[in-house]
Amino acid sequence: MAFGPYLLLATLEGLVTAAVLSLMALGLSLVFGVMRVVNVAHGEFYMLGAVLAWWFSTMLGGHPAVGFLLALVLSPLVVAAVAFVAERLVLSRLNYEPEATIVATIGLLYIIQQLALSFYGADARPVEAPFSYRIQLPWFGYSAYKLAVIAASMVMMIGTWLVLTRTKIGLVMRATQYDRETAQAFGIPVGKVYAGVFALGAALAAFAAVLIVPIQQAHYLMGHDPLLLSFIVVIIGGLGSLRGTVVAAILIGLSDGIVSMFFSPTLAKMLATFLVAMVLVFRPQGLFGAAAR
Repeated sequence: MAFGPYLLLATLEGLVTAAVLSLMALGLSLVFGVMRVVNVAHGEFYMLGAVLAWWFSTMLGGHPAVGFLLALVLSPLVVAAVAFVAERLVLSRLNYEPEATIVATIGLLYIIQQLALSFYGADARPVEAPFSYRIQLPWFGYSAYKLAVIAASMVMMIGTWLVLTRTKIGLVMRATQYDRETAQAFGIPVGKVYAGVFALGAALAAFAAVLIVPIQQAHYLMGHDPLLLSFIVVIIGGLGSLRGTVVAAILIGLSDGIVSMFFSPTLAKMLATFLVAMVLVFRPQGLFGAAAR
């Protein structure tokens, strides 16, 4: 195959990676932007979403689309409920102190991981895609499901943006983000808002996992790499910036897909790390983040 088809294939694979990364990084960025909590357990919520997707998809027989749609709806809801309870039982009792919440989310990471190992097992298990059509491009046929992953991610990102910018819920979240004490003085239940934001961040990670699990099998250790890449994305894009998250996810996703195909996955990770270092040196607030006053 000539250079052109390879480049097109690498670009498409990079866009699939970017679509999943942008959803997961958006959840991480939302939690930090509103609550100022660095959620180290975010990758385990992603893993839990994938494991639940396997469980829900195997509950029902018949066409694979039925089980997949069930997983797409229920997995994010269950993960959001787990995150909500964890926030109420742990993070709220620590008064959202930065150092304490980092330690607490590390503990949460290990608890979720060990529970998954105990009840799900150490084997990687596949989830069948809801459809298996291939779209014929000029040089090769490409999975229609992977293109659907990109489309679903875009719809979810636009929906989240509309909620944050055009609804009362988004207004309340922004109010607690800018001034927690003043928002509380105006009667906003800051604790419940924080719990909702933490649950929403986890649900976005779980939704991303359900989308990707027909391409990458569910495994109890699958949360590590996406967590690292999500931190890279939010650092480059700017913590709390939706636009920065999308741009950085596309940048990292495309570079990962293209460099991995033409050179090696290790070089792609080294390039991403180099980009983070350059951003931290020359623009610590990220490409689209606001400088601290």
